[in-house]
Amino acid sequence: MKKFANFAASILLLPVFAACAPNDTAEVPPAPIATAPPVADVTPEPATPDATVNENIPDVVKANPSLKTLSSLIDQAGLRDKLNDAGPYTLFAPSDEAFAAVPEETRARLLKPENRQLLIQVLTYHVVPGNLTANQLRSQEVKTLANNPLNIQVAQDQVRVNDARVTQPDIEARNGVIHIIDRVLLPPMTQ
Repeated sequence: MKKFANFAASILLLPVFAACAPNDTAEVPPAPIATAPPVADVTPEPATPDATVNENIPDVVKANPSLKTLSSLIDQAGLRDKLNDAGPYTLFAPSDEAFAAVPEETRARLLKPENRQLLIQVLTYHVVPGNLTANQLRSQEVKTLANNPLNIQVAQDQVRVNDARVTQPDIEARNGVIHIIDRVLLPPMTQ
């Protein structure tokens, strides 16, 4: 009877031993694959092919694919020479999307040859004397080259210029800095 009890105990313990024994067919979790550390959520650097700080504002604007409309208007208004001056200047540059959002009748009026002075007034309203990088901007009113004030508001890591929001700050140029904005700024007399 003692042999039978030992035999029965060994049969009962067999599944326990089998579970602990190595098994060639057991599933082994795959070794973790090394991955790069997560990238912080950061605004990408501005797309300014071939632009360096050795170029003046008009050339940096021209090289930026999201500022083609502004570049064309700077040429049309004859402001290239002014924006090539030593400055320094801070340009709040409306993106192509910002210009597309301007009502059609306003755009048509600004582009008429007889309204060139009005176009100059609108474009120079986006230019502030001085080199104001994002970390130097503070809530204040600043005078523009159009001699009209802009209202800058800085709150919670966001910069607003009148009703526009800075979407891409600190694009460097030899004679200043460019901040891309999401709306066209219209001086009080053109609104």
